[in-house]
Amino acid sequence: MLNEIQHLNGGKKEVFIVLIFFSKSLNFQIHKICSTLASYKKVIKMISDIQFQTELQLLISNAIREDVGTGDYSSLACIPETAHGQAKLLVKDQGIIAGVAIAKMIFEFVDPKLKVKTFIEDGTYVEYGDVVFEVSGSSQSILKSERVVLNTMQRMSAIATKTGEYVKLLEGTGAKILDTRKTTPNFRVAEKWAVKIGGGENHRFALYDMVMLKDNHIDFAGGITLAIKKTKEYLKTNNLDLKIIVEARNLDEIREILLSDGVHRILIDNFNYEDTKTAVALIGNKTKTESSGNINEKTIREYALCGVNYISSGALTHSVYNMDLSLKAF
Repeated sequence: MLNEIQHLNGGKKEVFIVLIFFSKSLNFQIHKICSTLASYKKVIKMISDIQFQTELQLLISNAIREDVGTGDYSSLACIPETAHGQAKLLVKDQGIIAGVAIAKMIFEFVDPKLKVKTFIEDGTYVEYGDVVFEVSGSSQSILKSERVVLNTMQRMSAIATKTGEYVKLLEGTGAKILDTRKTTPNFRVAEKWAVKIGGGENHRFALYDMVMLKDNHIDFAGGITLAIKKTKEYLKTNNLDLKIIVEARNLDEIREILLSDGVHRILIDNFNYEDTKTAVALIGNKTKTESSGNINEKTIREYALCGVNYISSGALTHSVYNMDLSLKAF
């Protein structure tokens, strides 16, 4: 376990120490959410279960630390410690609900005695007036959890909904929609989870689980061929089994990439439709293909019809409007 966590932080031990701190001092009981985590193995394929658990621990614990700090004085001031209550997660919008599983983790983190009764699972299309779940237990604990649960679910549901819309636009083309690293800092694990809930696929999780040689890497390295050669040598020397994606800015670069072996996928970046079709024909079955740049609701299907395997869009995570949800006492 230590070796896997050290790998997350470039071999450093600090992240392991932080993990122990959060687990013990904040009573985060990871074993109680293992069944939920097991279902996530299909989601972010690039990272291991232990990495995913670590990311979730840090996300949830830091969100509660940020919001609660030294105490929820509004609740502490007027609600008795022994008071019990219940609240429902009310939908005031429409779209694909996401974040039910992580909401349960947040409640568990704040107070293991809180009970959640779920009516609608992640990935379900919801409409105004739907009740997703009810939570009961300490009134103070429910209020302490409220904002982190809502912030998380509202954003995840917006991302899942937008992803679902893109997936529908791609129906019948054979292309799959991918997310990117254009995510909210410290919230990536939840946002990529939301993409999967919406029917999309996850791209690399971070800089450490796949090599992507983009324009700046290529220019700094001295060109495409040299960048690929150096990368393959580095991976071999360091015993790293990572796939290599190389970005192309024009058809000449497509041709140059094809002269090197060991490339898993070519990123056809900011090409027009005709050049994308030409690039796909040049590449054939030599590598996988991915279109990116200028991808939106109006262009995504046309790019898919060019024959690419994947289409990546940062808009899935950086250009969404939160779904309107509320947690109402009753």
